Amino acid sequence: MSSKAEKVQIRPVQPEDRDQWAHLRRALFPDFDPPEIDEFFKTGRFDGFEHCAVFVAETEDGALVGFAEASARPYAEGCATTPVAYLEAWYVAPNVRAAGVGAKLVSAVEDWGRAKGYAEIASDADINNHVSHKAHAALGFVETDRIVCFVKKL
Repeated sequence: MSSKAEKVQIRPVQPEDRDQWAHLRRALFPDFDPPEIDEFFKTGRFDGFEHCAVFVAETEDGALVGFAEASARPYAEGCATTPVAYLEAWYVAPNVRAAGVGAKLVSAVEDWGRAKGYAEIASDADINNHVSHKAHAALGFVETDRIVCFVKKL
C-alpha cells in the first residue's frame, strides 16, 4: 500500500466535517443539493434510505481527501440476497488517487455491510466512466449489467 494511504485514516463522517464533505461531494456531483448533508446529520439518512453510512478519508493534518456513502437497498441488479449493501457514492481527491485510499474507503463500507448482516455489496457507475469501472474491478466488483436510461417530459 502506498505511504499516502497509510497516512490516511478512514472514519465515520462527523458534523464538523460538513463543509469539507460538501466540497468533495460537489466535485463528484456538481449539481448536488447541500441540504442532503444536513439531512444526513439530522436523521442519519439520505436519498430516502433508512440504513446509511458515510465514511471519510482524513489526512494527518485533518484534511478530508475522500468519502464513501453507503445504504441498504432492498434489491440490486445481479445480487441474489436482500437487502444488499450499496456503495452509493465514492470519491477520492485527484492528488491521492491510485494510492489505496479508495480501497480503504470501500473496505470500510464492506465492514459496515457485514456488521449489518448483508452478504453482498453492489455499486454502479456511469456507462462512460471507465476510470470508475477499472477501480471497481480492481477491488473485486464484477460487472453484472449495462443499462441505458430514458426520460420523457409529460
